[in-house]
Amino acid sequence: MDEHFSAIKPEFFEKILNALNIGIYIADKNGTTLWMNTTSERELEIPREEMIGKNIAELEKTGVYKPSAMHIALQENRKTVTAVQQIPKRKVLVTANLIYSDQGELEYLVTHGIDMFNAIRNSPTLDTNEFESLLQRYVEEVRNFNVLKLSLVEQDQPFVGRSEAFLKLSQLISKIATVETTVLITGETGVGKNVVAQKIHYASARYDKPFVHINCAAIPESLLESELFGYEKGAFTGAKTSGKPGLVKQADKGTLFLDEISELPLHLQSKLLQLLQNKTYIPIGSVQTEKADVRIIAASNCNLEELVKGGKFRSDLFYRLNVLPVVIPALRERREDIFPLLYSHLEKFNARHQRKRTFSTQAVEALQNYRWPGNIRELENVVEQLVILAVEDTISLSDLPKHILADTQTDEYLYAIPAGSSLTDIVEGVEKRAIELAYRQHKSTRKAARSLGITHSMLVRRLAKYHIQKEADVE
Repeated sequence: MDEHFSAIKPEFFEKILNALNIGIYIADKNGTTLWMNTTSERELEIPREEMIGKNIAELEKTGVYKPSAMHIALQENRKTVTAVQQIPKRKVLVTANLIYSDQGELEYLVTHGIDMFNAIRNSPTLDTNEFESLLQRYVEEVRNFNVLKLSLVEQDQPFVGRSEAFLKLSQLISKIATVETTVLITGETGVGKNVVAQKIHYASARYDKPFVHINCAAIPESLLESELFGYEKGAFTGAKTSGKPGLVKQADKGTLFLDEISELPLHLQSKLLQLLQNKTYIPIGSVQTEKADVRIIAASNCNLEELVKGGKFRSDLFYRLNVLPVVIPALRERREDIFPLLYSHLEKFNARHQRKRTFSTQAVEALQNYRWPGNIRELENVVEQLVILAVEDTISLSDLPKHILADTQTDEYLYAIPAGSSLTDIVEGVEKRAIELAYRQHKSTRKAARSLGITHSMLVRRLAKYHIQKEADVE
């Protein structure tokens, strides 16, 4: 501790925090409210005594504040989360921080909140440029509020992770959301391309306009054109007498997400190219060109460049779509994300099916070691199956599907090297797995350190570095 800081009398800490004109809110590592200062008490309009002891998730559900930046930070294991938070009479800009011990263990959750407009209004020294900068920051956070709201309300599609690849993807989404350019999302089936598309839309300036999703592979080719571009009355046999607006029309001012774009027939690819180039299209049976202000996000699990070479996809359309490419890695290439995804889906399906399931250590280890060829979609289905069918509330190895147990009984995964890995990534991956195995086997940091031939302090540092969940030691 800094010697100057230690000179402050402990009995004055609370007085100092209460003197601040920003809201300070403190919870324990489980989200249980421990304390809040006078400003928070005044803004929430609830006495401190009624808040202490209540969980942040419960308070969020009852509408005391939402979204809870603390809850998001805890769910997604993010050290810092900033969000626009709705409180009884207004919105405030809130930043939540996870506070760790020197051993890397989560101890506390702390937030500080400020009413931006009051702060700006009451600052006599704030010049125009500073005001514009603060206002822009506030606008960006309002947009992010819609992303967070989507994450909290549509729990069928949680967006969580802690790997370097996930963090880079999150940063890329934030950058892409600020522009209007076309986006092409690629990745294996089940990696969450539709979730990423939604995140981009709800973090953009179009967040309050329609997000229209069409799977090009799910609609018969004969109907796809009319679904996309609509038709005039009497355009074809069986058409509605009043005609029908297409999905492009419905997405006006918003975003049109074209999933499985590789399945779009060649004759429709030319019409889509016209839409991208000129923002115009012609409904079936019409001679009148219509305008559409839509942002196009496309997705594919195929290699479109190979399809271009084979003459199955227009090269000019590919280059028009591929302005901002987003590549989502397979789950096996970002194993650090498996753990938060398991628990995020466990919480979701426990709530949906009114269960109180937990994972045993052995079950978590097996699920983390599994290759997940079906990616996040497969993980989601497996977790729901376990929540419904597990014999006891604690999900054990015997509850896991046989194919997962068979896959994880080999150590080949220890040496699997994802494409494009650097030597540092490979070495760290093997080191992390060796530490995980030793720690799970011995149930003690000291015994695990001895078995690996390293010091106890080094092992503790590695557990923190690789975010390996530390349990109570069995000595």
